[in-house]
Parts: sequence; structure tokens; C-alpha cells
Amino acid sequence: MKRIFFLCALLFFTVIVKGQEKNFPEKKGDTVSRSRKPGGKGKSVNDTVADIKDYKIISYKRDTTYLDTSLTIDKEYRYNYLRRDNFELLPFSNMGQTYNSLAKNFRTTGLYPELGARSKHFNYMEAEDINYYSVPTPTTDLLFKTTMEQGQLLDAFITMNTSRRLNFSIAYKGMRSLGKYQHTLSSTGNFRVTTNYTTKDNKYRMRAHFTAQDILNQENGGISNRDQFESGEPEFSDRARMDVFFENAENLLIGKRYFLDHEYFLVRPGKAFSRLSFGHEFQYETKFYKFLQESADEDYFGAAYQPSDLEDRARLKTMYNQLSLNYGDRIFGDLKFKASHYNYNYFFNTVIYSDDGVIGNKLNGDEIAIGGEWAKTIGRVNLNADIEVNMMGDLSGNTFNGTASYDISDDLRLSGFISSTARMPNYNFLLYLSDYKNYNWQNDGDFGTEKVYTLGGTLRSKKWGSITASYATIDDYTYFYETADAEDQPNMVLSRPAQYGGTISYLKVKGENEFRLGKFALRNTIMYQNVAQDDLVMNTPEFITRNTLYYSNDVFKKAMFLQVGITFKYFTEYYADGYNPLLGEFYTQTREKIGGFPLADFFINARVRQTRIYLKAEHFNSSFTGYDYYSAPNNPYRDFIVRFGLVWNFFR
Repeated sequence: MKRIFFLCALLFFTVIVKGQEKNFPEKKGDTVSRSRKPGGKGKSVNDTVADIKDYKIISYKRDTTYLDTSLTIDKEYRYNYLRRDNFELLPFSNMGQTYNSLAKNFRTTGLYPELGARSKHFNYMEAEDINYYSVPTPTTDLLFKTTMEQGQLLDAFITMNTSRRLNFSIAYKGMRSLGKYQHTLSSTGNFRVTTNYTTKDNKYRMRAHFTAQDILNQENGGISNRDQFESGEPEFSDRARMDVFFENAENLLIGKRYFLDHEYFLVRPGKAFSRLSFGHEFQYETKFYKFLQESADEDYFGAAYQPSDLEDRARLKTMYNQLSLNYGDRIFGDLKFKASHYNYNYFFNTVIYSDDGVIGNKLNGDEIAIGGEWAKTIGRVNLNADIEVNMMGDLSGNTFNGTASYDISDDLRLSGFISSTARMPNYNFLLYLSDYKNYNWQNDGDFGTEKVYTLGGTLRSKKWGSITASYATIDDYTYFYETADAEDQPNMVLSRPAQYGGTISYLKVKGENEFRLGKFALRNTIMYQNVAQDDLVMNTPEFITRNTLYYSNDVFKKAMFLQVGITFKYFTEYYADGYNPLLGEFYTQTREKIGGFPLADFFINARVRQTRIYLKAEHFNSSFTGYDYYSAPNNPYRDFIVRFGLVWNFFR
């Protein structure tokens, strides 16, 4: 139904676009060219529309970038299911499945817990991931890519301004892939609609969006006979012949969100020495996570309350309102005083009675927080600070984020950050109910806030590349651990939540640079990580490296820009987290290390006008470097495959 709605909406926009004949003034500089049908006014067949910098992309934090139709190595890195660089991620065998994390990121800005099921959220678009637009002509972005087996990925987007002050956009990303292994089908959809508006006198501005997202994965628990994979026998080159733990389970994440952010200026910006405004941000979001299994698999998940038709359902409904008073001038900079109300209801439809007592079925309440933001530019120095403290409610916590940057020269920029976060663990750590006996707990009275302190910085040069370093200490780290006995229960996954009583220190250093010689270039990315802890509760590889050697040049009398290269990726062995399909979470394990295997891709990319074409032979070394490549224990990485796709921009 959602797909039908999207197609109807896209047709509606197309009709509107066909009826538009607005003329926008031309500007000098970079332009987007188009063809005009003969017979119109004027003698020129080719016409030029507005400056490319008029095609604006505005982020949640109101940072503005511009539409970019170029073909670069960074575009190659971002041409994937997530549409972002996945250097720190290791995908599972099928597109649309989860990713194992090769590195940790503790720079979170949220004050409150999340639903959980974090393995399902890599492709989930949060409010901070939604962009807004301002374009002089209707603009379309279309991404297509083949998947692993019987399916495609399509991300279709269109935006238009009905006037200079009002913009609409509509987009849908849909993906379906059967997968190479038994019972690994993935089917996902991300529907979003945005609008933003500014009054003629610039005293009021508004932006809003709606998202509806669903992420469905069939689950098989991994391969049950690893010799079938690691032996390399031709009989099992068809991965569908391999034995898996089960073929009757799936998990599903569904989310809907309504978002509104608007601001009224009492003193109009640009008309006075000072700026004064009131702001309001509203979010209402519902999330629903479900695990289904036709018959209980007690050899994998342990004892169950019922033999068939198992169904675990977790629901979260949140409503967030923030009021702000914003002031700015040339002396004090930009100041924002904010107060917020957060209402949450996390619940199940059952109650568990056991010998240990009763496990409740909901966590709900209201939270009140206050805070402030400050931003100031002094010469070449930019300073930013953001603080928020929860004043009332059961979810005690606070956050502080500070950043500073200094432009040493036109080529060299130094930036630093410091952050402190204390917040409760995600809701599925605090409460979970399941048809499997091991997966029932209530810890809201036992677990406290997780405290993270982070300090870091980046030195960036346009000529020499960049280096980023961060150091974090984590107290009361919350994680899932494996309780099954490695000898007596080697094939069981019995995950439980825990809060680590010690302190974890985490160092991460990442460097990037590119060497060029004529039409050839070598892009290098390397990361070093070190975790200091008394027990192995948070594990990462010590080194991750990615190296791309590529050639780029104009061909066919500059009608096409060609890019050809090889990418090599490698990470050292480590105790990678295991995957639990019931919870939709990763858990800490110390039974088995993965890593130490090379991943090599060969690609041929091309750009013709506003179209980028991508052809890649992924993991082409898989057959001659050994079948020991896993994304997680019992979950192999992808085999060699050739995939094709394109990104196409249309400008009316």
C-alpha cells in the first residue's frame, strides 16, 4: 500500500512539474545544463538554468551544502545501501541485513534511551538524518543498484519550490533481496516527506517532515555446519545448499514520526544589531519491534513457554516538545535557552509471573529538561557549546558537547571537541518480555546511567589529508553478554543484559590522505584502536585499513568521465560481537575471533552529464584467499559478486 501511495504521489508531482514554467535568473559560475525542446522561444537548443549553489541541502542543524553531481572516490565509498561511507562497518551476506561495527562512536547527543534492537537501525532515518531543500527548479535524484539475489535497491527523490519561500520534497527508498543463503530475505522501505517555509518578511520560518519506515529480515541463526563453508567444496558454492540453524523466524522494525520545527523572530535577523526569537520543536514517534518464529527452537534460544507461534512485540511511543528563546548579537554570539518535555511509553502486551516474582510490562513517564546552546565566531576561531540536564523524571541524565575550530591557514584547519554524557541504557536493557524463558528481565531499578567522557580533535589539510584522534572513558558500560556454556551449549545463544562495574578507556586514531601522480591516485584510510579494560566486554580490531588505487580521466572527447580502480580493505583479528536475531542486538563473546582476511573490490565508474554509472566486482579475491571470512560468528561475509547501478539527477 505504501509503495502504491508513493507512486501516486510521484505521479502527482510529475504533473505539477510539467505545468511549471517559472523562470529563475541565471548566475555566473558553475551551472547545471539542460536541453530545451525545439520550437520554444529563442534560437538556442541548449539552455542554462540556475547556479548549482542555488540547489541547497539544509541539515537538521541548518548547515547548508549544495547538490553535487560530480564523480569522486568519496562518491564511490558512499554508493551503497546506507548511502554513506561504511569504513567502520562490516556488512552481513545479504543487502538489507545488519552490520557488525568495527569501531565505536560514543559522541551521542540524545538525552534519553532508545527502543533498542540496534542492529535494525543502521538504515533507520532519525530526525537528525532528514534534510530539507531549496531549489530553483524541480529536481530529482534517482539511485538504482542490483542486490545479491532476486531484487533491487531503488531510492527515488523529488523536490520542488512552489515559490522562493516554500519547498516540498517526497522520497522513497525501497529494497528487496532474497540473499544467497537459506531464509535471509530482506525487504525494507523508507518513506519521507518534507517541507520548509519562510515568510516574506523573514520573521517566521518552519520546517516539518513525516517518515514511515519498515525493516524486515528473515533470520536463520547462521550456518550450522561451518565445514560446508570453510572447505570450499564446489557442492556448496551454491550457498542455498548449506545447513542453517532454523528457517522459520523473522524480525521486523516499523517506525513512524511526525516532526515540526518553527521559529518566530521578534527582532528580524539582518535588520538590527541584535536577533531575538522564540522557537518550538515537536516530535511524535512510534516504534514497533517484533520477533516471530513458527515453532520454538530450544536448542538455539533455550526453553520456551509455548511450542509454536512465538511472537515477541516491543512498542515505544514518544512525544517531545522543546521551547526555546534565542538571542544573538555581534558581541555575545548566538545564545539559546531551551526547556523540553519528553513523554514515553515503552510496553508489552503480556506480564510474566515466575518464581522470582512478577516482571512488569511497561515503562512510562514524563521528563523535564532544561539547557542552553552558544555559538560564537572570533576571527578564525569558531566556538560552540550545548548543555542539557534532566530536572524531573525517572530517566536521570545530562549531556554536554563543546567544539572549537581554528583556521590556521587557508589550507590547514584544527578542530577539537569535548563531550560528557550520562543517560540511562536503552529500554530493552531495562525491560524485555519474550516467549523464550531466558529473555525476560526487568532492570530499571538495578541499572544506572551510563557515563561517557570524550575528548578529541582533527587536523585537516586539503593538500595532505586529515588525522582524527579521540579518547573516551566509559563507566557503567551496558552490553549484552553470552550465558551459554561454550562446551555444553556450543550452538546456543542465551544473551542477557549487564552493566560493567569497571572503567573502560577507548582510544581511536584515524588518518586519511591521498597521493596523486598524473591521472592516478592512491587514497589511504587507516585506523588504530586500543581498548583498556579488566574484562573483555567491549572489543574492536586494533587496526583497520582501506587503500584505493584508481585512475580517472575524461574520455570520448570529454563526453564521459571515467574512474577505474581497486579497493583493498583489511582489519586485524578480534573477538567480534555475535548476532542475536531474537533481540535484534549484538552481544559480547570471547569464544571466537574473526578478521585477518583481505577484502578486494574492482570498480569501473563513469559520469555522463548528471548521471553516474557504477560497476563493481565485490570481494573478487574470495575464492583464492580462503573461506574464513565472517561478519560475525556463524555468519559469513559476502562472496564474489558483480553488481551494477547508477545515480541519475534530473533538472526541470
